[in-house]
Formats: sequence, structure tokens, C-alpha cells
Amino acid sequence: MRLTHWLARPAASLLAGVAQAACIADPFSGQPRWWLQVLSLAVLAWLLAHHAQRLRACEKTRHARSWRGGFGIGWLFGLGWLAGTFWWLFISLHTYGGLPAPLAVAAVLALAGFLALYYGLAGAVFVALALRVRQPMPCAFGFAALWTLAELLRGTLLTGFPWGASGYAHVDGPLAFLARYVGVYGLGFVAAALAGLLALSSHIDWRGPRVLAAAVVVALAGAGLWGWRWHDLNDGATLLPATAVALLQGNIPQDEKFIPGTGIAESLSWYGEQLHTVDAPLVVAPETALPVLLEELPEGYWQALLERYARSESVNELGRAALLGVPLGDPQRGYTNSVLGLTGNQAAPYRYDKHHLVPFGEFVPPLFKWFVRMMNIPLGDFMRGPLRQPSFAWQSQRLAPNICYEDLFGEELAARFVDPAGAPTAFVNVGNIAWFGDTVAIDQHLHISRMRALEFERPMLRATNTGATAIIDHRGQVTHLLPRLTRAVLTGSFQGRTHTTPYARWAAVWGLWPLAAACALLVATLGLARRKHPAV
Repeated sequence: MRLTHWLARPAASLLAGVAQAACIADPFSGQPRWWLQVLSLAVLAWLLAHHAQRLRACEKTRHARSWRGGFGIGWLFGLGWLAGTFWWLFISLHTYGGLPAPLAVAAVLALAGFLALYYGLAGAVFVALALRVRQPMPCAFGFAALWTLAELLRGTLLTGFPWGASGYAHVDGPLAFLARYVGVYGLGFVAAALAGLLALSSHIDWRGPRVLAAAVVVALAGAGLWGWRWHDLNDGATLLPATAVALLQGNIPQDEKFIPGTGIAESLSWYGEQLHTVDAPLVVAPETALPVLLEELPEGYWQALLERYARSESVNELGRAALLGVPLGDPQRGYTNSVLGLTGNQAAPYRYDKHHLVPFGEFVPPLFKWFVRMMNIPLGDFMRGPLRQPSFAWQSQRLAPNICYEDLFGEELAARFVDPAGAPTAFVNVGNIAWFGDTVAIDQHLHISRMRALEFERPMLRATNTGATAIIDHRGQVTHLLPRLTRAVLTGSFQGRTHTTPYARWAAVWGLWPLAAACALLVATLGLARRKHPAV
């Protein structure tokens, strides 16, 4: 394949990035497409390798030009991918935030362009690596290591924004079983290595004894990991009794949600009614279901809820419990985006304060107050809760709340597994992404929660304002789901679990550092290796 026109390479890179965006949740069905993720990433690897080949013909100028071309290819891929993934930020900025449309478009492109710098840097380094190493298989794994390092940087620096990481495309694919061992970023490494091998396949001697030996080792390792996964999943000692739950989806219009007399009154009325009448042992209401501070609630409202869940009678005599989102605080101590847990025999309600806050939505980064003043988004500056907070202990369950996009940070959820005796038996995500309308953001967030269920082999209960309100089992499968943008109550059951996955063990202690160190070591080893002459 020849790319002769000067626009061909940039266009191919940009279009491959757009295809990468569609693989997380395609815009037609909302389903992940793992094969599209590998194919689109293979296009990126091929473009970078092709650029390195061209540079070898320009021996005198290749060192001066290598990083520029590689950076441009990687950056354009990242721009198309990221802008195509979270384009719906435009809705929150323009429709609900009040920014003029051109400025909202510019803000989304600026964010995508900034985050794409990580992939531009990875592309530049890969081209330099390909010029030095040249052997196809080491280059393929070098590409995977650089890709993973870029993903890790995007997910951690400046509070991190890893939405749409490539590994989420594999929540239903043949690689999904690896999540319990290496997490979403490790899964992304494996997918990137496959993409690199696919891109460089024409240069690999597949009949060589080393390739055959490697294939046998990979096949045996994969079979062993698969078998051990099912051994753990079918270990009956880890199962807790099935528990019935009701998840509330109020579908309160976002442009009215915090308006007195309309959205606030509607929220308090509907959620209050459901919290009092739904006959399930556990009831979960979404983020800011009660959209005002407790002292601003109507007289007797809060006391009635406390009394309702202090009484023990319920289905099967389990005792009632509720988890509901509510803002807490005052001007002196600051405000928190919180979840309160109500049940009997409590000296005070259980409390969880959101730890990982959304920039601009929940806190204002330095030097950006002017930007926030241009938007009309309430509750824009919260205090951060601690990383390790106790779970909500109820009956035999330890329910670990996380609020909105906190379930995007698996390494932070893993911190709750430091003490296996107090580790969560199930996760509860309360959210409100009505800010982004009826878009693919709902599907993307559902798949993010499914990946967390796969990593930790824990059920994930999702109660949201507009969707996706769902029950996800420990295999990452959706067992119950409400239609989006409807006002309804989802009832079902879940089974908590008590065993600990390998990913939960190592990520609880070291976070993402082992994966980052392994990728950096691989890149350094390839970079310091003596030049090999067979060309990629």
C-alpha cells in the first residue's frame, strides 16, 4: 500500500482515530466492538512503521524529521479518537452551561488536542525506536508499551481523564477474561500488541521456531488463566446470599434539576415517595437525588426518612436500607458531593464523600475561574473526600459507593481491597449524566462499570438520573436494565462476593506503577539494544 498524496497519511490517521472512538460504544447500537479497536489501532501502527521506512531512505535527515512525522500521526489519531469519544461535552458546555456554541466546540477540541499530545509523543518515540530496532516482533511490543504509557499518562496526570480508554472496547471480547489479572490498561496493552503484530505481519517470519515457541507459550498461558478464572468464579464459598434491590431513576430534566419550585420540588416529591413506598430490602437513589442541603429540606422530610429505615420490618426480615445522593456541608467547612446510607441500629447515617472530583464541574482548577464564570452550572466547587473510605455495612454485604465517573478509576477502587476482610462485596455507582443528553455517553459509562465488575469480580449496581440504571453481575454482564430517559424503578437481585482477584491484590498495594514500570522497562530495553539489520 502506497500513500502518495501529502494529505493521505494525516487523513488516514484521523479517520483511524474516529474508528477507535466508535469501538468503545458504536453510535448505532451502543455496543463495544473489540475487533474494530484492534483494526483501527493496527492502522496507526502501520502508519508509524511506514513513516519509519520512508525515513530510512533519507539517511541524512531522518533524525531531524523522525519525531515530527511520528508525532503528527499519533496526535491526529488521538485527536480524532478523543474528540469522537467525548464530543458530548459540547452539550453540557453549551446547552446547560450557557457557553456560546463556537466556544464550546473550541473547548472540546482543545481538551481532545491536549490529551492527544500523549499519543503524539508515543508516536514520535515509536518511530525513533523502529529506526533503531527494526525487527518486527520487538517493534510490535514496543508499540504496545508506548501506547500503554500514553494511556496511563492520560488517566493519571492533572487528576486524569481516561474516559474511552481502549481496553473498554474488550468488555465483551475474547480478551475480557484478562481484566481480572491486569485491569483495563493491561488489557489495552495486549490489544495494542495484537494490533502491532497485525500491522507488521508481512515482515514476520511466522514459520520461525521462535515465533512458534512464543505462540505455544501464549496459548498455554491463556488457557491456564482462563481455567483459573472459572475455578475462582465457581468457588461457592465466595458467594453471598442473593439480595433484592430497587434502583431509582427519576429522569429529572437537567435544566430544571436545581431550580426551586420546579426541578427541586419534583425531585423531592418523586424520590421521597419511592423511598417511602418501594418494598425492597435495599433502595438506591442517584447522585444528588435530593438536590438541596439537608437543612434546606421541607420540615419533617429527613426525619421521616430516618424513621422509615430505622424500622426493621421488610421482605424476608432483612431490614431496610437506602443509599441516596445528596450534597452536604456549609460555607465554613465547605461542601461535598456525598452518599448517605440509612438503616436500623445506626448512631448516625453512613456517609461517603466523593473523592475524585470532576474538573470544572466539581472543582475549579487554578487560573480557570474566568472560564467557570462564563458557565451557568451550579455546585461547582466541592471538597474532596479521602481515598479509602469504609463501605456501607448492611447485613452480610459491604457496599462500596462511588459517584458518577469515579468508577472510571479502577486503581482507586482497588485501594478499598487493601484489607481483604473489609473489602467491598459489591459496588454501587450513583450518577447523573443528564448533562450529556441522550447520547452515547450513557452507553460508554455502562461499559466502564462493566469493566470494573470484570476487574474485581463484584456486582455493580447503577442508579442514575437518566440512565443507564442497571444491575451488572460479577462477570460484567447486564442482568437488569431500565430504558434510558424514563422515570421508573428497576427491581432485581444481586450476589455479593468475597474473594479477591489478582488485579485487586496488586493494584490495591501498588496502584498502576507495576504496569507503568514494566512498559517503561520494555521501551528502555529496546531503545538500548544493539541495532538489528532486518528491516520492519
